Amino acid sequence: MHIKTLKSVLVCVLLLTLTIGVNAQNGPSKISFSYEKVKGIGHEAGCSRRDPSDVIKVGDTYYVYYTKIYGRAPGYWGTLWYATSNDGGHSWKERGEILGKGKPGKFDSQATFTPNILLANGKYYLYYTGVKPTPGNKEGAFENNSTTDITAFGLAVSDSPDGPFQRISEDPVMRVSPEPEKFDSYRIDDASLLYRNGIYWFYYKGRSRVDGRNGPAKTKMGVAFSKDPEGPFIKLDKPILSKSHEVMVWPQGNGVAALASISSTIEYAPGGVDFRSQGPGVKVTDRPHAPGAYRPDLTNNGKGDGLDWGISMVHNGNETYLIRYNVKR
Repeated sequence: MHIKTLKSVLVCVLLLTLTIGVNAQNGPSKISFSYEKVKGIGHEAGCSRRDPSDVIKVGDTYYVYYTKIYGRAPGYWGTLWYATSNDGGHSWKERGEILGKGKPGKFDSQATFTPNILLANGKYYLYYTGVKPTPGNKEGAFENNSTTDITAFGLAVSDSPDGPFQRISEDPVMRVSPEPEKFDSYRIDDASLLYRNGIYWFYYKGRSRVDGRNGPAKTKMGVAFSKDPEGPFIKLDKPILSKSHEVMVWPQGNGVAALASISSTIEYAPGGVDFRSQGPGVKVTDRPHAPGAYRPDLTNNGKGDGLDWGISMVHNGNETYLIRYNVKR
């Protein structure tokens, strides 16, 4: 489909979506979370597991994907691993690395991290963030400053949730914005997918070069759209929610809900982008960090509703690990 035609289709769908959302957020005024340790992906000496994907269920098996790093501090290192569960996510068996680093010189040659997963057209799509070494760095390392086109989203595909996953291209599926004033010109990360009204919605976090190294508090959530899970994705030109470090979204009623690790509320958007249109969100206590949600909609053509449980992480220095959270209403 021609890019101009695709943009026209997406604008029409977006306008329609904004008019058919529910009028108000349903549910409790406050939500809290409880936690339980899990086997298989919990604490391990000398190892960091972090940034879990949303959880999917295929047959009787649950899948979660995450970043794994051995022997060094959490940061822009690591590769993508995965684990499976047959008891509702209470215990897991680590299955191995699912996607390693890219080829030297490519956008993901330093590390692959923060994965997410989607079933579409009979195939499993693994979205992830990649970085390459900062140009001129003597050690060939990424210096954690995206003043050039370094952080980007990659995409790999497989016929099975167990892989093998193959990159659809050695180039990114989405890059940072080239204009310094844009909210996502400095860094992009945390892909979260949703199929809605015949369109693939690609939610993500971004930070601008203007804010630069000022930290997660300056991070905002954006969204892009495509008729195809492989793109091209057309970005909405402005952010849709502030304070959105470590983004998680899910279908809620006729709309979309979101929770970020630095937020004290669950926000709701009747049309998928109009967060805060209903006023302040639902207050949360004991929020999960870098959470992924159990998302039946990701393997059921967009059909699913609400948040019940998921996998999040515990910050623990060089030995960050994963736990299960449950929603308490």
